[in-house]
Amino acid sequence: MNYDLTMTDDLLSTTRAVRKRLDFDRPVPREVINECLELAIQAPTASNSQTWRWMIVDDQAKKTAIAELYRKTSNLYLARSAEGAKKRGDEQTVRVYDSAEFLAQNLERAPVFVIPCVQGRPPEGSPLLNIVSAMGSIFPAVWSFQLALRSRGLGSALTTLHLVHEKEVAELLGIPETVLQVGLLPVGYTKGTDFKRAEREPVATITHWNEW
Repeated sequence: MNYDLTMTDDLLSTTRAVRKRLDFDRPVPREVINECLELAIQAPTASNSQTWRWMIVDDQAKKTAIAELYRKTSNLYLARSAEGAKKRGDEQTVRVYDSAEFLAQNLERAPVFVIPCVQGRPPEGSPLLNIVSAMGSIFPAVWSFQLALRSRGLGSALTTLHLVHEKEVAELLGIPETVLQVGLLPVGYTKGTDFKRAEREPVATITHWNEW
């Protein structure tokens, strides 16, 4: 197929983790979330297991409760991480932690939370293969979901800090014990769509052919 490579490459290279530029005041229709999820679940899964499950939260009281749990971890973690980046002189990472702190303090204002999950919690002490297979069955779909959002003028950021309090969030939302939460994406329309490529190391410095 003759895809427009300019548009495809732009979508792939400018789908950023959006935090400060989420529009907290513009509602996100449920049908838009569903449309993006319909695309997301076309992603491949291990052994065609299709064990993905999606918890969508747009109830304000529940979003606020989750945000409060999130901040129990973020307040200490983000401050320490930002300080370490400052000491290293890593300005790009300092900016990332600054935006992460902004998101933490405003998390409940995001119109929608999307919590990707996996049906079938790997038992404690599971072999690495089982854990990787479970993660490999959900994260391609998560990325497809984020790309679908971007193409429609919405943004998100994959966060994981609420997982420290996963059990409490599960109780709040009625998520069964057999279901594993793997992240939380605050979703909203973006303020502008002019996102750019991030600074990255040259591929040649991080790629090994045939031997390390």
